[in-house]
Amino acid sequence: MNYSEITWSATSSIPLLALLQGLPLALALAIRLAKNQSGLFLIGIGGSLFQLVDCVILFIGYNPRIASFQYAERLQLYGPFQYHAAVDGVGVMFALLTAFLTLMIVLYGHVQGVKPQWRFLVVVFMMEATLMFQFFSMDIILFVWGSVLQMLLVSTLLRHWSTTGGSFLHRIRYAQFMTISILLLLLGAGLLGWHHNQATGGLWSFDLIQLAQTPMNDSLQSVVFFLLFYGMAIRIPLFPLHGWLPDVAQHGMVAVVPIFLLGLKIGVFGILRFVLPLTPHAVLFWHQFVVAIAVTGIFYAAVLALMQANIRRLLAYAVISHTGIITIGLFSLEHRALEGAVLLSVNLGLATTGLLVAAGFVHYRTKTMFMDRLGGLFDHFPIIGSVFLISGLSIVCMPGTPGFDAVHLVLEAAIGHFGALVTILAALGNVVSAGFLLWAFHRTFLAKNQKDLKIAGMLAPRLQERAVAILVLFALLSLGLYSEPWIFLIERSLEGLGNLFQHAATPGKALG
Repeated sequence: MNYSEITWSATSSIPLLALLQGLPLALALAIRLAKNQSGLFLIGIGGSLFQLVDCVILFIGYNPRIASFQYAERLQLYGPFQYHAAVDGVGVMFALLTAFLTLMIVLYGHVQGVKPQWRFLVVVFMMEATLMFQFFSMDIILFVWGSVLQMLLVSTLLRHWSTTGGSFLHRIRYAQFMTISILLLLLGAGLLGWHHNQATGGLWSFDLIQLAQTPMNDSLQSVVFFLLFYGMAIRIPLFPLHGWLPDVAQHGMVAVVPIFLLGLKIGVFGILRFVLPLTPHAVLFWHQFVVAIAVTGIFYAAVLALMQANIRRLLAYAVISHTGIITIGLFSLEHRALEGAVLLSVNLGLATTGLLVAAGFVHYRTKTMFMDRLGGLFDHFPIIGSVFLISGLSIVCMPGTPGFDAVHLVLEAAIGHFGALVTILAALGNVVSAGFLLWAFHRTFLAKNQKDLKIAGMLAPRLQERAVAILVLFALLSLGLYSEPWIFLIERSLEGLGNLFQHAATPGKALG
């Protein structure tokens, strides 16, 4: 698989990727040093909008007709370590999603009255910078160190803004799982650097392009594959490595932490950017094993979702179930299936945001997330109920949502690659997901309340809440009804991966 790059100086008069990584850090510093605390929200909103505009400029300037990485930036740091950033169509899409969700989180935090506001905004913008760094990184070891920073920032959010007060078990579980993930990724990246050293006679490198051009025997590829894949699978999270998510979703801050962890699937991106191109022989050998795990996870999580009484735990299992379909798309190893997996990831990010924001608004008024204590909310809060319903339908990829075209791309590839059984099971899992999400909507918004919840005295949705709801719905519906530009954006970027595995699947051919 050949890689080429176009430097930022040939595309833009400024290093745009460096700006997108540096601006959130500058905003975090400005907020930390600001003496006028009353103006922090305006700084946060203004900075978020400016970052989103910069991402739109990146989108407009990116040329989707060529497969090369674009806006490439390099800076030698020390020894084998270098700052190497570049972007393809997938990276552009994830950057846009990051900027949009950060704007939603800033608005949501203001609506919820998160205190202290300055600390919350500092952590949020540092998180955005870390995510942008990972989406643009072409160096696997720096990608992993970006993951370390992300883990620390999420831990800060869990420590200071959890909804369960003194409870800390969810923080411990999150730290345990993420520490294992990072250790696996560090070991995998270290083996890649060591192999490059052995193959080139003493030159260490963690750069994606140089690593992809260094042949690796099948046994070592399998070891590296499992280290990197399991490290990424914990972060997705994929069954059976999902144990941290339900507790974090239930006890962590109602919307912010899950949006960062689930709306922006670094694990999916990491598999596309590093695992598939660097370990192709191992991927071909083990991909059916991975798909079998994914299919099992679809039904396992769906069954557990039906057993939940807490909305947030139910949504966590809904995400785990839907992640199985994304994984089937990734490991179908076909161009269109890869496109479908990326679009499903974006769809899941937006839909999860809508569900969690709606749940957060409900919790803000009722102080509970247990469905048996809720009911009858739709007549009083129709916009909140509409966000929950449309986001739930988007999760299960109904027509008019971004997942509709995406899931068809995945299932069409799966039936050709794995046969009818896997495809039917994945489709049935999607039907089960529709069932438990509609069941949750009915119990929360339509069913008669059994606990004498005093709905009449609750606050009506405020202007900021309506703005968040409308923005989420607009993003879901516009992306769903007009998906062609987004497919065109990522088509050439994923073409090389599709061709790599199609070439390898032909008898007598070798990967190159």
